[in-house]
Amino acid sequence: MPELPEVETVLRTLEHQIQGRRIIDVDVFYPKMIQGDIQEFKNHLKSQTFRQFMRRGKYLLFGMDDCILMSHLRMEGRYYIQDPQDSINRHMHVIFHLDNGKQLRYMDTRKFGRMQILPLDTDFSHFHNLGPEPFDESFNADYVHTYIKRKKTPLKSLLLDQSFVAGIGNIYADEILAACGLRPGRSCKRITRNDEANIVMHTKRILKAAIAAGGTTIRTYTSSLGVTGRFQTECTVHMQKICPRCHGEIHVKYIGGRSSYYCPHCQK
Repeated sequence: MPELPEVETVLRTLEHQIQGRRIIDVDVFYPKMIQGDIQEFKNHLKSQTFRQFMRRGKYLLFGMDDCILMSHLRMEGRYYIQDPQDSINRHMHVIFHLDNGKQLRYMDTRKFGRMQILPLDTDFSHFHNLGPEPFDESFNADYVHTYIKRKKTPLKSLLLDQSFVAGIGNIYADEILAACGLRPGRSCKRITRNDEANIVMHTKRILKAAIAAGGTTIRTYTSSLGVTGRFQTECTVHMQKICPRCHGEIHVKYIGGRSSYYCPHCQK
């Protein structure tokens, strides 16, 4: 599943390729992918131009002339830019015909992705109950301390909670906790102020490094815009077998139904 660095990579790649392009027509082959009336969705986007490229958590936000096109990739959503004569497979559910003769195609094998038209002045500060962006100044040690007060939530579940901080998923939660030396099952109430500061610091550092590497290309998610993520080569615990620090065996524990990789020697 794409997380913040992968979504950011897709966004910036699309910005480079389709900014200023006008939509001539829209085809929708899987109506459930669109939130709201399908015909209104198609009619509204005709003659709209891709102006701005924004992200909120894992949501792609395309600023058009008089609306915002919201897109959530969910598990396996991908965008392709192709020629009209290129074959269309059965997993391509939405096609935007562009004014340069190209097509922006949305493919989603599992059909979990969603799109919606939103007003241009939509307030995204608490959109879908999302917490602060990891790079915002408001995401700091004091915020973490206040948020987890009296919580007994496992740290892995905390980092995956989008109302705590937006955009972190399974891969980066494992890597952040490994960098902090904290086990994924450890309770929030059992960490120190220094741990809280480290969570913030390593979250920002790891996500920044992942964005610079183009995200992480894994078995369940790969980019489709000619970008291959390289951060998987820097993962210390996620889907690893041996800890690069102590050379001990990496363990896997399921927390909240999610696999959590950690080193029992380096993480306490």
